[in-house]
Amino acid sequence: MDMSSSLKMVVLDGYTLNPGDLSWKTLQARGELTVYDRTPKEKVVPRSEGATVLFTNKTPITGEMMQQLPDLSYIGVMATGFDQVDVQAAREQGVTVSNAAGYSTDSVAQLVFALLLELCHHTRVHSDQVMDGAWCRSKDFSFWNHSLVELSGKTMGIIGFGTIGQRVADIATGFGMNLLGHRRTPDDQSARSNFRWASIDEILEASDVLSLHCPLVPETEGLISTDSLKRMQSSAFLINTSRGAVIDEPALRVALEEGEIAGAGLDVLSSEPPSTDHPLLGAPNCVMTPHFAWATVESRQRLMEIVVQNLDAFLKGEPENVVNG
Repeated sequence: MDMSSSLKMVVLDGYTLNPGDLSWKTLQARGELTVYDRTPKEKVVPRSEGATVLFTNKTPITGEMMQQLPDLSYIGVMATGFDQVDVQAAREQGVTVSNAAGYSTDSVAQLVFALLLELCHHTRVHSDQVMDGAWCRSKDFSFWNHSLVELSGKTMGIIGFGTIGQRVADIATGFGMNLLGHRRTPDDQSARSNFRWASIDEILEASDVLSLHCPLVPETEGLISTDSLKRMQSSAFLINTSRGAVIDEPALRVALEEGEIAGAGLDVLSSEPPSTDHPLLGAPNCVMTPHFAWATVESRQRLMEIVVQNLDAFLKGEPENVVNG
């Protein structure tokens, strides 16, 4: 399908992928390209009129919108999740939808341990105290105002043992941790001497650290509930870099306030950005980052490359990473 000579492309929300430190040149070489930093819902159709190709990260593209865009043939999702696109409507209207997977594995796994190590060492708090002169005033050569935790010998439970979960397991192994894993379709992990498959209940009860890497589907929504949190050890840490709604957030707030678990490190919430009254804002022993695990410059460069590769495959008539085939 060689339509490059007349290809009109629109990026609806390019800012998060490329706030200015990457280049759109590779896409611009494929045809006429218009890039919007952000697009409100009511402007999707007028901005997309005449476009053959749309790119979206989080901007919704509904079936009703597609019906008003007769030239549309391809939607490139600049992310792994694709729930912002009505893929069934796209299929019915002959629009191919491709997503990007695997680009952020190393970056997400890295943030898992940034969050975890902050909970173990309270680095920010101690650094602030040192900068404020507390070390200068200390009677001893060393001080700490929080309990410090060593990971070696501890057990990490990983729910969702896919590509990212396995990369997390690799790093945890480097820290000398033991591993419990759970996924819907277990595969051969016999090469890991420190690993075994376990039920979710066992993982909840046995883990010193619980790291979530499962997709958000009806079976996992609210997976970490009041009951789940009560099953966890009071010394355990909960890390979530998957999707916010996997956790019952009000229940987590209560668990942190009552000391049912020792702490939580979160990069995702059920509503993003959160409202100012979100139950986890200001929660004790909670470290929170703004859904940026995927956003290292290296990760975003890989994402840009995959987006272009997906488009090229579509133009050749051999589409890849199709989510509505």
